[in-house]
Order: sequence, then structure tokens, then C-alpha cells
Amino acid sequence: MKVNKILVSQPAPAAIERSPFQELITKYGVSVDFQPFIRVERVSVKEFRSQRVDILAHTAIIFTNRSSVDHFFQICEETRVSIPETMKYFCVTEAVALYLQKYIVYRKRKIFFGKAVFADLVDIIVKHKEEKFLLPLPDPHKSEIPATLDKHKLKHTKLILSHTVSNDINGIDIREYNVVVFYSPLEVATLKSTYPELPETVRIAAFGNGTALAVADHGYNLSVIAPTPESSSMVNAIDKFIQKLQSGENAGYVSIEKKEASPSVDNPAAKKLSKKTVKSKVTAKTTDKKSDIKKSTGTVKKAPIKSKSA
Repeated sequence: MKVNKILVSQPAPAAIERSPFQELITKYGVSVDFQPFIRVERVSVKEFRSQRVDILAHTAIIFTNRSSVDHFFQICEETRVSIPETMKYFCVTEAVALYLQKYIVYRKRKIFFGKAVFADLVDIIVKHKEEKFLLPLPDPHKSEIPATLDKHKLKHTKLILSHTVSNDINGIDIREYNVVVFYSPLEVATLKSTYPELPETVRIAAFGNGTALAVADHGYNLSVIAPTPESSSMVNAIDKFIQKLQSGENAGYVSIEKKEASPSVDNPAAKKLSKKTVKSKVTAKTTDKKSDIKKSTGTVKKAPIKSKSA
């Protein structure tokens, strides 16, 4: 088989030329389309109120991303909740902290931030154990963050501010693509609901163990996985996959070995997936003949919307 078209289940980047996938376009002349399979929707005021969370009963807020900042202040505006200047803000990165300037006067607030991951921020949070923390989260979400707060016996309240839902992808003819790239289990579930079966010409690439497990759980075959010790990025993993096809090497499917593990996502469907771990190895399930991929001018664009009958 040849790789001529790749579909990435993510929104198109603002600067196409800066996309990591530009490397594949330049090197192999492939066409890369972007089409988000899922979207995030903020909860309604009614759903927010049904959680019975008193925002003003808290003295600090933990923000893990910019979306949670937007959703929080939008809810506050719609429910006419005025956040006092004494409120403290703990952000996972400086970028998230600076994003607060969109809603508050930054220099007049007590703002703390970590370096890159939540573990960095925890070291700061534990120094403020007297605070009552509010933790805005999406649904579904990983349980590591609230579990870490529990471990340190920090008073906190979870507040669901958004839901991740499937987009309608009925207009995408998946058969046009040689590789479809996924970054979350919910994206795979969206594909399954629209295309229960895939032809041999369509290969699946998954980023992360949870996504890889979702591919197997939904009955699909997995051809590319990242990150791995050999491929730290998805683009690098696909590059190696294409090289195998070009050289005539075995470019079969990735074998997923499942075993019990602790659940890491606060969502019933996701917990089913997360009770397993991934051990990857290439099997000789299929062998592709050597194929020549001629270089041409590639393009990056949003996936065209067509009917299935097209």
C-alpha cells in the first residue's frame, strides 16, 4: 500500500506551515487533512446549579488548562457570581496563569503556577493547606489530580464545567484515507459509531496507551502507536511506518497485550479502557510489498465533507 492521504482527528492548526505534519508533507508529498472528531461543550447554567457547588465558599481555584478558565468565568458571569480579589489562583503552567488576564487584573491577584505538569504545582499547593480549593474539571477527566489532592488531605471540591461530545462525521468518506490519526479514546468511539468496519486500506495510528487500547477495544487493528522508545512523536512514528512500506519491510499491525491495572479516568466507559496497559510489538499479521511514494507538493486542509455514497 501507499500513504497518500492522512486524516488527523484534531482541529486544523492556525499556522499550517508550523504543524509537525508539515514534515511528512515535505518529505513524502502526502496530503494531510484535519477534522475534529470530538468537541468540548460547556455545561448549562441549569447543570451547573444542579451540582450545588458554592463558588464563594472556596478561597482558591485550581486551573489545569485555559479552557477551564474560560468556562469558569463564563459561568460566573451568567450566574452573576462576583469573584473577590482575595481569591487565590493555582495554575498548572505560567501560560495558563497569564491567560487569567483575560478576566482579572493580574497584578492585583495572588497567582501561583507550576512548571509543566500537575506534580510541579502540587509542591506549591501543599504549602497552602489551609485553603479550600475549587477544582474545575471536564467530563470525562483523569482521576490523578483529585486523587493527588486527596492524598495530601487538601480540602477541595470538584466542579464539572464541560462535556466532551462526538462530532457528526457522517460526511467524511473514511475510505479515502490511508492513515487516520487519533489522540483520545472518545475520538475512536466516534469513528466506531459511524464506521463499524474499516477496509484494509485504512490504517489507524494512536497516540497514548489509552487511545491504543480504545482501538483494540472497538475491534479495529492498530498500525502505528506513539510515543514509544523508538518514536517520541506521532509524526516520527508515521514517518517510520511509511519508510517500512517504501523499503518493503513488514509493516503489520501492532499487538496490544491487555492486563489489569488501576482505573485512571472518572468516566465509566473510560475506566473500562484504563483497566489495561499496553505492550506494543509488531506482528507478522500483514506484509506489504515494496511501494514507491513519489514526492509531490502536499497540502494541509480541513477534511472534505462528503456523503458515504460518494
